[in-house]
Amino acid sequence: MKTIDLAYRTLYAELVQRSLDASFETDFSTAGNFVRVPVKGRDYWYFEETRPQKSRRYVGPAEDPEIAKRVAAFKEIKDDLRARRRLVSTLVRDAGLAAPDRFSGDVVEALEKAGLFRLRAVLVGTVAFQTYAGHLGVKLPGAALQTGDADFAQFHSVSAEVDDSMPPLIEVLKAVDPTFREIPHRTDAGRTTQFENASRYRIEFLTPNRGSDEHADHASPMPSLGGASAQPLRFLDFLIRDPVRAVLLHRSGVPVLVPSPERFAVHKLIVAARRERSAAAKREKDLHQASLLVEALETTRRQDDLAHAFAEAWNRGEAWREALRKGLQLLQPDRSEMVDLVLGKALDEARIEIDGFMRRSK
Repeated sequence: MKTIDLAYRTLYAELVQRSLDASFETDFSTAGNFVRVPVKGRDYWYFEETRPQKSRRYVGPAEDPEIAKRVAAFKEIKDDLRARRRLVSTLVRDAGLAAPDRFSGDVVEALEKAGLFRLRAVLVGTVAFQTYAGHLGVKLPGAALQTGDADFAQFHSVSAEVDDSMPPLIEVLKAVDPTFREIPHRTDAGRTTQFENASRYRIEFLTPNRGSDEHADHASPMPSLGGASAQPLRFLDFLIRDPVRAVLLHRSGVPVLVPSPERFAVHKLIVAARRERSAAAKREKDLHQASLLVEALETTRRQDDLAHAFAEAWNRGEAWREALRKGLQLLQPDRSEMVDLVLGKALDEARIEIDGFMRRSK
């Protein structure tokens, strides 16, 4: 796997920062002020305006250093739309990084502007995978980047506690494509976790299921998601814990939150193991993306991150270990050997011992 030149990696990092800066300028009027508010023992930043009427909007946790930095520099933020467009063009044209298809980019951009990532939702799935080439500074093959949907996830506790909400989601999506419609949930007809347009492009909202399995068939109301609910899923809390900031290479750059690449790789092994046999194509895509990220993490010398993520999943219980074993066994022989080698090396370097894990130790 090839890395991209340092100059392009530097440009990407600059684009991430400047896109975040610009999102603050778009979201918050200079006529307002940031205020620090204690909520249940933690401090959070809110943005307060008094005109045309007094209002307060959630911004993020006070301990997030990036948000704190942006709050401190708020008055100095300037819109540099054209310059960021040039950066995106350079990264796509000259560095060879993949841009999302235009429709996916438009959808994510509209949701970002509506405040989805400000409210700590996380972009997951293949659209998130598209950001890892720039984030890691490597070239990823285009076949692993194609998709016809977009998935987003949020912890229910976050959605319930931020005391803020997006505009109605269906209105945000219809502004992108008027044919978007709500799809009633299969067991809770009065709730919506999915939206679809006339071309069958689907958007889904997810949330971790950490309760009993009986909750898996019911949509979870999400107060901050503009009237949408979310589908509870097992293992999702592992994926979206401690997300990273990235940018989608669309137009002038769309700042997003995505899972860390090491968590994404491990989670894909688990998801592949739990796929039904009828979903063979999706399973193969899961395994392909997992193996690519394992290789990318080795190439960029981040094996210790991978080791700690794998160890965390492994130590969560027998159901997790069984899924990881099966996921590894499903890999093609050439990929399996590479993943085993990298994981074994990573665990050794991080001095993490997992009894009976590596097949080569049996």
